[in-house]
Amino acid sequence: MQSAAAIGLVRPCAARPVLRNPARLPPARAALRLSAAAAAPRAGLVAGLGRIGLVPASPDHERRTVAAAASAASSGKAAAEEPAEEGGAALGKTLQLGVFFGLWYLFNIYFNIYNKQVLKVFPYPINITTVQFAVGTVISLFLWITGILKRPKISGAQLLAILPLAIVHTMGNLFTNMSLGKVAVSFTHTIKAMEPFFSVLLSAMFLGELPTPWVILSLLPIVGGVALASISEASFNWAGFLAAMASNVTFQSRNVLSKKLMLKKEASLDNINLFSIITVMSFFLLAPVTLLTEGVKVTPTFLQSAGLNLQQVYTRSLIAAFCFHAYQQVSYMILARVSPVTHSVGNCVKRVVVIVTSVLFFKTPVSPINSIGTAIALAGVFLYSQLKRLQPKPKAA
Repeated sequence: MQSAAAIGLVRPCAARPVLRNPARLPPARAALRLSAAAAAPRAGLVAGLGRIGLVPASPDHERRTVAAAASAASSGKAAAEEPAEEGGAALGKTLQLGVFFGLWYLFNIYFNIYNKQVLKVFPYPINITTVQFAVGTVISLFLWITGILKRPKISGAQLLAILPLAIVHTMGNLFTNMSLGKVAVSFTHTIKAMEPFFSVLLSAMFLGELPTPWVILSLLPIVGGVALASISEASFNWAGFLAAMASNVTFQSRNVLSKKLMLKKEASLDNINLFSIITVMSFFLLAPVTLLTEGVKVTPTFLQSAGLNLQQVYTRSLIAAFCFHAYQQVSYMILARVSPVTHSVGNCVKRVVVIVTSVLFFKTPVSPINSIGTAIALAGVFLYSQLKRLQPKPKAA
């Protein structure tokens, strides 16, 4: 017959270890066993009372408690400081970007003013452009030699790929100086607002990038505004107008070529280094052209024979050349920190600033129709930059 425990009516008790009779143990072990058994309940009671604060904890326990509290407090403080540090870093970056934009505009204003002053009395744009590339070459070499700018590692194949960019870069700056020598600074920059038109045209022709209807519509106020400003421009002449248009074509050709060639860049060949290399190549490309066309006209003998103030021409030429290189380098530094659309909007604002300051400085006569045309063209450029952001990017093949 089965027992009640076997059939589940009674739950069996857990087996307990059998304690030996202390009398049978050696005296020392028996005393140790009895003292441990008597101390166990008291230790548990003291620990429990210590946890609720009725009995003071041991020194080790207090140290562990204080350390844990300090660790928690420091963690909370660090967590509270993280948003403040992030906010400070964001504010610092914003201020730095604001300084860069200010320098971009300031260098551009000084370049246009001093450059125009030199071109008024020294009508040799090829010589002036060569001097500007020479100063840019010296600045680039100085930055590489001193280690301020990391010297790029570039191969012969890359130099050949950069050569077409250097050629159109040289032509674009030369045509700009030709235009500035013939017409007012404000009118040159109004014509250069046509850059988006040539960008869309050349991209469609050579890259197959078709614009959206909205982008095409945004070109209408640009073209119409430039036309309106041109017919009412007091300093208008065809040489200056066509030179500015040629500058637009060459600069936008540079952008198309850079996409077409898809230059493979090493880690050290960033945009600033690429611009510096193009500047050096432009100097060596234009120097022989200067010798074959205008000849070297920047010598003290020639300037004095022309009745020019030697110190004034040299000082203004060097300031213009320095600002010419500086504003383009700062432009690349900004482009590395913001999106192309933001940079395009900044460039549009820069053009407005240059036009207004040049009109005020040179006291350029501006008619109401001319002002309206310039405003329409620049508004069209701003609209174009915003619509380009919404245009879907072409899918990679």
